[in-house]
Amino acid sequence: MNVKRKPGSGPNNSPGKVLQVWLSQHARALMVSIGQLSKNPLGNLFSVMVIGITLALPVGLHLIISNASRVLQSWEGNIQIAVYLKPGVTEERAQQLSMELDNEETIESIALITKEMALNEYKTLSGFAEALEALEENPLPNMLIIRPDLNSLSSTAGDELISRLGLLDEVESAQLDHQWVNRLLAILGIMKTGVIVLVSLFSMAVLLIVGNTIRLSIFNKRTEIEIDKLFGATNAFIQRPFLYSGLIYGTGGSLIAWCLVLSLTEIMQDPVGQLALLYGSDFTLSGLRLKEVLTLFASGGGLGLLGSWIAVGRHLKNTEPT
Repeated sequence: MNVKRKPGSGPNNSPGKVLQVWLSQHARALMVSIGQLSKNPLGNLFSVMVIGITLALPVGLHLIISNASRVLQSWEGNIQIAVYLKPGVTEERAQQLSMELDNEETIESIALITKEMALNEYKTLSGFAEALEALEENPLPNMLIIRPDLNSLSSTAGDELISRLGLLDEVESAQLDHQWVNRLLAILGIMKTGVIVLVSLFSMAVLLIVGNTIRLSIFNKRTEIEIDKLFGATNAFIQRPFLYSGLIYGTGGSLIAWCLVLSLTEIMQDPVGQLALLYGSDFTLSGLRLKEVLTLFASGGGLGLLGSWIAVGRHLKNTEPT
């Protein structure tokens, strides 16, 4: 007895078979792409190096900003708000106020300096311990040392924070080096904006480099493409090797960029370490983290793939058999 099969239920149309055919097609396209690139290794290497240098510039600037942020975080006491409490504020109330202010988004940490702690420190550092012992009572107030959060603190947010602290009933005055903070935030803001601008510009440059390289490749293979179309090859079939070429260009450029940044980091390690020693610091340059490296490769490969897709989609339509 013959059993009728439903359309699409045959063994050749099973999901496993379809996946196998799809993988074989892409494997063939990848091998064709590698074969095409191997015919002009020097020219393709130059293209990959240009892409790598283009990607290395914004990545290097990002690394500089990351290390600069680490330096700023290690400079204890340079960026802080001194909040002097009124003489009548007790230590218990000062502790309670510290806990209340700790919920502020722009505040990273708060330290309570009691009047006794301040007086003892002043005795130790000033050299007038005997004279201070003659005082009938401690003239120093309780105070709070507030370290603002640089990631959420802007110049206007810093002014607002000072104003809110000054309006508290327990606060006599609040002092912050506005000029230092404003300059610092302005520099970081400019550098972060510069990174965004450079990433945008160099991303367009990578797209143009890959697109122009793929365009020349399509032009050189125009006759071969026309013959393939005469035998029924689809645009998707012809497009795959070029897309893999763009992916290889972008990924190879990312590898070059990573090596360049890694080399520069190693070269600058000793000079930066010597400079840090002059300031009594053990700071060392940090390289790209794993997440940043993966982002670099994904971005480079994605830009190469996109540039190739744009170039192929545009020029393949104009390549028809005559």
